[in-house]
Amino acid sequence: MQDDILKEVQDDATPTDTDKIALTDEKFEELYDQIESVFQIYDVASDDGTMFFYGMPNEDLKVIYQKLWTPFAEMGYQFAIKYELGEHILIASPFVDKPERVWINALLAIATIFTTMFVGARMFGVDLANNPSQFTQGLPFTLAIMTVLGSHEMGHYIAARMHGMHTSLPYFIPFPTIIGTMGAIIKHRGPIPSRKALFDVGVAGPLIGLAASIFVTIIGLNLPAVAPSQDMMMIELQNPPLFEMLVNLVGSVGEFIHPVAFAGWVGMLVTLLNLLPSGQLDGGHVLRAMMGEKAKYVSSMMPYILLVIGIYVTFITKQSGFIWIFWALLLSLFAAAGHPTPLDDEIELDNNRMAIGVITFVLGILCFTLVPFTIIQ
Repeated sequence: MQDDILKEVQDDATPTDTDKIALTDEKFEELYDQIESVFQIYDVASDDGTMFFYGMPNEDLKVIYQKLWTPFAEMGYQFAIKYELGEHILIASPFVDKPERVWINALLAIATIFTTMFVGARMFGVDLANNPSQFTQGLPFTLAIMTVLGSHEMGHYIAARMHGMHTSLPYFIPFPTIIGTMGAIIKHRGPIPSRKALFDVGVAGPLIGLAASIFVTIIGLNLPAVAPSQDMMMIELQNPPLFEMLVNLVGSVGEFIHPVAFAGWVGMLVTLLNLLPSGQLDGGHVLRAMMGEKAKYVSSMMPYILLVIGIYVTFITKQSGFIWIFWALLLSLFAAAGHPTPLDDEIELDNNRMAIGVITFVLGILCFTLVPFTIIQ
């Protein structure tokens, strides 16, 4: 893949001899300083914003790509190396983002607002069949769940942009589940520049999403509990340790909780599932950045661990272990797909990031409960 990227360049991108000019532009100088340590430059040229550096590589082409990707991306440039007529040409061109169809993001977000609001209204006891106009009663739940899910994805988005990676805005997924959505996703385009970038992007979503979940939970626990109507599907929740800590902190007791607090509970479950150290889940990214190639052994074991948990819950405790069996099957596909290798995979994480990684996984464990929920009506 990297070889293809290095050689990919349009045939008409090379300027003629008359196009060659002196290096005077400030942007030229910034790029020049980055290039000259790995590429011996003897001539330069510019053509409509694209810069051409003629010279001889001092390093293997893959090494050059690894070393230059991040500083080039931070300056808004991508590059390729072409060998033509007996000389190497490093071609730096401005990133041209494909116009994003933001209207799709907006449309999905609006649809998700409505689906979560309908579900939220049901939680507040609204009879939507006879009073459909009262669906707005579910707005508090909508605000809470959209904050939790949106914060998680925006954490990824901001971290990716900080490392010069090209990432889409979040796509919310409206769906008739018990929370009115299947969450949100972002799309990443292009290579991962380094293990540092992989770690920062992977860890930012769960940490920011969990912070939002804690915030939402505290608000919800301070609101009066809402008892469901008799015709509603009732779900018995098992509180994870982190949620139970907040219950003890706030002093909230009772058989039912407010829908806003339920949104916080959902956020903790989402955090746990995303932090499973396998495949291309957030936990898989974080562990890959921390352990390098050794992470594949942990990643490949996770489906079996979850399957054992699911079997234990189902057949030994006689409770519902479907969620773990389902995720075991899902992760077997994630793990089989492997993990993309960062361009710069040699430089290991610093001690601060390693510590943050450990803390993040500990927080994920605090969101674990053996039987998250049971449908009782």
